[in-house]
Amino acid sequence: MEEMAYLDNSATTRTDDQVVRVMVEVMNNIYGNPASLHGLGAKAERLVTQAREATARTLGVSPGEIVFTSGGTEGNNTAIKGVAFQYRDRGRHLITTRVEHPSVYGVCKQLEEWGWRVTYLPVDAYGRVRPEDVETAITDETVLVSVMHVNNEVGTIQPIAEIGALLKRHPKVLFHVDAVQSFGKMEVRPKEWGVDLMTLSGHKFHGPKGVGCLYVREGVSLAPLLTGGGQEGGLRSGTHNVPGIAGFAKAALLAKERQPEAVRRWSRWKADLIEQVMSRVEGVRVNGDPSHEGGAPHIVSFSFPGLRSEVIVHALEEENVFVSSKSACSSKGEKPSRILLAMGLDPTAAVGSIRISMGYHTTEEEVERCARALCQVIPRLQKIMT
Repeated sequence: MEEMAYLDNSATTRTDDQVVRVMVEVMNNIYGNPASLHGLGAKAERLVTQAREATARTLGVSPGEIVFTSGGTEGNNTAIKGVAFQYRDRGRHLITTRVEHPSVYGVCKQLEEWGWRVTYLPVDAYGRVRPEDVETAITDETVLVSVMHVNNEVGTIQPIAEIGALLKRHPKVLFHVDAVQSFGKMEVRPKEWGVDLMTLSGHKFHGPKGVGCLYVREGVSLAPLLTGGGQEGGLRSGTHNVPGIAGFAKAALLAKERQPEAVRRWSRWKADLIEQVMSRVEGVRVNGDPSHEGGAPHIVSFSFPGLRSEVIVHALEEENVFVSSKSACSSKGEKPSRILLAMGLDPTAAVGSIRISMGYHTTEEEVERCARALCQVIPRLQKIMT
């Protein structure tokens, strides 16, 4: 049987062997509760402290600014709701974009139901927001701007540094960035960019599922979502997931180390994949910004008008090639991608879109196998549908 080509790394990645070994070691030997007063608890607490310090180094921030969470969804909810509730007396207006991940977009919709006002900024054909539109939307009631770094469906990079620079003129407006799809794939500099809150998720860079972190700039106050024992500086109560936290920190260090070489590989493979498919398949469209400067190196999005994404995904699966349609958090819905519609795609193109995404374990052979499969499967499906 031909080996599979796993190219759905933006949905999740295979946990790295080194990370697994760290977690097994911790589960076997450092199983105390960090809140316990005895020696086993103290040993676990020291490990959490070391993991916090290691994670902070990868982001260029202080250890006290790292809050461990269960992943991207909790991190985004904590950042947005935490600001909204904490600063509701200052104002009840938030700004975001039409192309955010469901864990941001859904939170904003929920806050609207609870009395907050949200401005959803439009994007261009690449899925990119204009910094000047952010500033134009700011009012005296605005407390937060939330813009993702890399779009999870099409890979477009948002102008985070430019937005952060203009928000310096509005010191009462906090800036949250969902960096779940960017950390480990490109440079992430929250301090340099003027970011107040930044979300990461371990399983997107070969760490464990169910653990992530939220960077909270010193001086920023949040209303906690989870109250109880007061862990994580009172921002995230609950017994620490010590093995997960240790695995997360190990994965973050590995990602930082591997990133430069991986980016070079991904960029080359992405360009080759686009060239092969565009030259051999009729009617195909590349979604997002395919350039090295404007698009993430590990994500490619294609649209095949007239076809349905689920049909393409299952046809490729029969060739042992695994990709996805839209965000894994919403891929089972039958509606066209909200992201692609916001970018101006016709619904017939939006429903026929797939996402190909690479990780550290991806090989050139896998990408080549995917290109061959697409160039065989798509014409066959197009012939059936005409």
